[in-house]
Amino acid sequence: MRTYGKQMMLIATLLLSGGILPAQQIGKYVPVNAGSDADHAMTEINAATDPAQKLALIDKFAAQFGQGDMALVADETYVNYYISQKQYDKAFEYGDKLFALDPGNFNNAVNMVRAASEKGDTEKLLSYGEKTQSILTAYKASPPPEGVAAEQWEQNKARSLESNQDNFNFVQQAVYGGVYQTKDAGKRADELMRFAKIFPDSPYAMQAMGVAASSYQQAQNAPKMMEVANALLAKDPNNLGMLLLVSDYYGEKGEQLDKAENYAQKAAALADKASRPSDVPEDQWKQQTALQKGLALSTLGQVNLQKKNNTGAVQNFQAAAPLLKANDTSYARNQYRLGFALLNLKKIPEAKAAFTEAASVNSPYKSYAQDKLKALPATAATRKKTP
Repeated sequence: MRTYGKQMMLIATLLLSGGILPAQQIGKYVPVNAGSDADHAMTEINAATDPAQKLALIDKFAAQFGQGDMALVADETYVNYYISQKQYDKAFEYGDKLFALDPGNFNNAVNMVRAASEKGDTEKLLSYGEKTQSILTAYKASPPPEGVAAEQWEQNKARSLESNQDNFNFVQQAVYGGVYQTKDAGKRADELMRFAKIFPDSPYAMQAMGVAASSYQQAQNAPKMMEVANALLAKDPNNLGMLLLVSDYYGEKGEQLDKAENYAQKAAALADKASRPSDVPEDQWKQQTALQKGLALSTLGQVNLQKKNNTGAVQNFQAAAPLLKANDTSYARNQYRLGFALLNLKKIPEAKAAFTEAASVNSPYKSYAQDKLKALPATAATRKKTP
């Protein structure tokens, strides 16, 4: 999550520079002989600056030379033109025509991802991202062509894959960035899980699952949230975000309290010893780890509350409070919980103070705390003034 802004800057840079970086062809290679009529026509197309004139020249090229394998050149030229003109549906039309002629054309897949990213079409982003992955998977498994030794073919493939790695990285970044920005939380979660399935080896796969779990929580889909969070913890037992998510859920529900306690204790310890990444400013890192530890301590307090250990609950809530100050909702919830622990200890003035603090912050707990204050004994205010 913390590197998302830099990832988006990189994606934007790649898009502005044309998306596809020079690399060895994966798919059919169609040479245009130097000095040929087709070469002269392509030179004229590339030199044209007026969009209408350029399109007319492309139409002329397609009519004159766009047969057989040269149809691939014509379709790719149309794709590049329509992307440059931001006519993305036309780019998809010609990109799909190109795929019909050459299903394994990696450059075309990257172009389609670029067009879908610029258009903001997440369904096409995922679809063309999946197409890109399938092309590479098939290419990696492809047998040597007739007349090419197996060892030489493996070396050729390795070079091609290496030279196309930056473009494949772009595809993963563009697809992840696109689905991350989906507004609807439930849809975003589903898309992120689809991303993780399409690109299981991507450096963004685990991150996508983590955001998906949080998005399911936002969409109030607890079963899917827990399914994804537990799957992620099975892969990464020290995933701090998921430890906090799962322990908080169990603590709030009053279920599997021992597991919740263990996870929260582990999260607090991890927050204390986490190393700051070089790309995160120190003040931002301190604020982030403080919030994480505060959330862990607040969850421990909630577990204590569920186990009727009110003294322990008060200690953990009070320790969490200053760490959560920067987050209104987390702070208000912590103070609201603290109020109940104090009530259970019959410390009415202190409970009122905690509920008052929770009500002072704009959060979903404001009205709950206000209602609780109204229900407190009328003598609470008088007792608070007593030395």
